Amino acid sequence: MRKLCLAMAMAGMLASGLAHAQSTLRVGLQDDPDVLDPTRARTFVGRIVFASLCDKLVDITPDLKFVPQLAQSWSTSPDNKTLTFKLRPDAVFHDGTPIDAAAVKANLDRARTLPDSNRKSELATVASVDAPDASTVVLHLSEPDASLLSQLSDRAGMMISPASFDKDPGGKPVCSGPYQFKERVQNDRIVLEKFPKYWDAANYHFDRVVFTPIPDNTVRLNNLRAGDLDIIERVAPSDAKAVKDDANLRLAPVTGLGFQSISVNLGNGARANNPLAKDKRVRQAFDLAIDRDVLNQVIGEGQYQPAYQPFPPASFAYNKSFEHAGRDPKKAQALLKEAGFDRVKFEITFGNNTTMQQVFELVQAMGAEAGFDITLRPVEFASLQSSLARGDFEVGQSGWSGRVDPSGNIHQYLSCKGNLNDGKFCDPQADKLLNDARAEPDPAKRRAMYDQVLTVMQEQRPIIYLFYLPWTFGTQKKLEGFVPYPDGLIRLKGVSLARK
Repeated sequence: MRKLCLAMAMAGMLASGLAHAQSTLRVGLQDDPDVLDPTRARTFVGRIVFASLCDKLVDITPDLKFVPQLAQSWSTSPDNKTLTFKLRPDAVFHDGTPIDAAAVKANLDRARTLPDSNRKSELATVASVDAPDASTVVLHLSEPDASLLSQLSDRAGMMISPASFDKDPGGKPVCSGPYQFKERVQNDRIVLEKFPKYWDAANYHFDRVVFTPIPDNTVRLNNLRAGDLDIIERVAPSDAKAVKDDANLRLAPVTGLGFQSISVNLGNGARANNPLAKDKRVRQAFDLAIDRDVLNQVIGEGQYQPAYQPFPPASFAYNKSFEHAGRDPKKAQALLKEAGFDRVKFEITFGNNTTMQQVFELVQAMGAEAGFDITLRPVEFASLQSSLARGDFEVGQSGWSGRVDPSGNIHQYLSCKGNLNDGKFCDPQADKLLNDARAEPDPAKRRAMYDQVLTVMQEQRPIIYLFYLPWTFGTQKKLEGFVPYPDGLIRLKGVSLARK
């Protein structure tokens, strides 16, 4: 609570009372974002901040259609190997420099080549980028890529000022969105201020946006109920009724595109030397120890639909035949004995918030009944991302907020060179299928390829999926114009606080 009060005191220095309420939007996040550089970022909460801070080439609608943002239009060549964008002429970065084709090319080239870029695999099919004139950007592809436009509607398509590339863009981003960076206090607040030269500034009604990370679900909700926050993301299922029943609040849920999962470290550093890494039968046994239905009922209260694959039910790549019912601890124990173990010890590293603590305590108890002695290692969310990237985990929490195209839910995590393949799983057959599926425009043919990948995953179990992620927002009832999107981001265009 002290953290929130400090953030609010700082945010309100220039105003008070009703004037303060009208000029500042206060957002409660479940976690603290990592770096605020879209090329290097990994976290979902970072994407929420980016939605106000950094424009993309294209955006999506609530029904998952692509719409213009920095690009006014786009076209694809007949062979699907050239993608051409026409940029809007009136957009500038927060340092006042124009967002022209040269700047877009510089951003895409940086995302493709920066050593610690997490966008490399998203843009792997981009062979080169041309800027024939100030308003035209041409992407030349090594092969057709049905997922590319989807990738460019997210961090791969976000633009920062090229002048800021060597000036700490992760700590002091100079971006392109309706709000510009003001300050950040780690684990306390991120403050954005309205950018008056934004091309669509008239449709953004807050002078300032303050993001406050509050990992405790109860504290986050209590601050909303007290009026200290205007919106919170990821209302806990157990709190949904309290929001519904509060006359001053509104519950705004939407079905998401992503999943919550567990990744096994198969070959990333010294901590890959564990029984789950060495034998697929141990991973299969661990999967059989987990009852997704219980996770859904006990923690999700019916909102955490069980997941056995990376594709949500709304995706054309989803295949129900890869699901299985309940858990089977006896079969899990038999697999362990077959692999030469009576019991197996390992550690799960996860982000320390209320919901994940509950999830993994339940997984720990389920595992114990099936022959697993699990140690829990809760860490701050940003520390989790660092641990995953450097291989400092045996088994780690690995959630994903989801993408419109199915490739965005699987390629980065399972392809041999995927930037989010933290466990370093690499199967040549699956790798070829993932690349071929990305290049194939026919959804039916793509699904057949993804079915083959899922078959490999059923056998190898490098990632164990737990449940699909719903996005449930709680807002002040006086907040008008807010629409939840399936990608979970908070878009502020047209959003305002009603005057009393």
